[in-house]
Amino acid sequence: MTHTIPALKTAASVPSPDDSQPRSHSPRPRSGRWRDRAADPIFNVVAIGMLLLAIVVILYPLYFIVIASVSEPSEILNGNVWLWPRGFTLEGYARIFSDSTIIRAFGNSVLYTVLGTAISVVAILCAAYALSRKDLYGRTFFMLLFIITMFIDGGLIARYLVVRDLGMLDTIWAIVLPGAIGVWNLIIARAFFENNVPAELREAAQLDGANDFRFFLQIVLPLSKPLIFLMIMIHLVANWNAFFDALIFLNDESKYPLQLVLRNVLIQSEVNSAGGTGALDSYAAAQRLGELIKYGMIVVSTIPLLIVLPFMQKHFTKGALLGAVKS
Repeated sequence: MTHTIPALKTAASVPSPDDSQPRSHSPRPRSGRWRDRAADPIFNVVAIGMLLLAIVVILYPLYFIVIASVSEPSEILNGNVWLWPRGFTLEGYARIFSDSTIIRAFGNSVLYTVLGTAISVVAILCAAYALSRKDLYGRTFFMLLFIITMFIDGGLIARYLVVRDLGMLDTIWAIVLPGAIGVWNLIIARAFFENNVPAELREAAQLDGANDFRFFLQIVLPLSKPLIFLMIMIHLVANWNAFFDALIFLNDESKYPLQLVLRNVLIQSEVNSAGGTGALDSYAAAQRLGELIKYGMIVVSTIPLLIVLPFMQKHFTKGALLGAVKS
C-alpha cells in the first residue's frame, strides 16, 4: 500500500501576510495635483495684480499733480486732464523760480531739515543708548519722565511761553529744538539697542581697553546703521513737511520755510511777492496763474524727498549685528 506524501509547500508558495491582504493603492486625484500645480501661479498673479493696483493708487495722484502743473487750469476744471497734460505751459514754474521769496523759502527748508534732523538723530541715539544700559542708575525713572510727555502736554500756550522766555522766538532754534526728541522714536531706538547690542560685546570691548564713549562711537553706531537710517528718514520727512512751528514762532517772512509759503499759496492762490498778481488784467487771469503756481509748488516741494529717500532705502534692510558675537 503506497502512501502519497503531500508535497511540501515551498517558501515561495506560502503567502506572506502582506500578500494575503490586497494592496490598496490610493493614487492622488488628478484634480488635487492640478490644484497644487496651479496654486502658485494663481497666487503670484493675484499678488502681483494687487501690488500693481496699490502702486497705481499711490502713484497716480503724484502723476496727476505733475501733469496738472503744466496744463491749462481750465482743462483741469473741465475734467479733461487724465493721463496727458492739456494746453502745455511752463508759466507756473517760470513764476516760481523767478520769485525770490520761494527761492529763499526753499533754502530755509533745506537748512531747517538738515540741522533739525542732525540734532534729533544725535539726541535720540545718545539718549536711547544710555537708557538701554541696565547699569544706568534710575533709568526707569528717566524713561517714565519721557513717557509722561506722550500723555500730558502743557499745550500750545505753555510751549509758546517757554520758547519766548528762552529767547528763541523768530530764530532757527524755535524750529529745530522744541520737537527735537520724539518719545516714540526714542522708545524704538532703546528697544533696538537692548535687543541687538549684547552685553558680551561691551565686555569684550572693555577687556580691550575701550571706554563707554569709544564703544558707542566705534562699535555700537557702525552696527546700528539700519536704526540710524530709519531715524534719518523719519526726521527728514517730518522736518521737511513741518510748517506749524514756523507759523507760530516766526514773524519774519524771510525766515519762512517752503511749506509755510506753500500753505499761503494754497490759501490765497497767489504768490506774496513784489511781482505777484497785481499787474494782471483780470481776476480770471490771476486765478489761472494761482492754480499753476499751486500745482508747481507741490511738485517742487515733493521732488527733494523723492530724490533722497530711494538712496537711503538700500541701507534699511541690512543686518544690524553682522560679525558681532551672539549671546
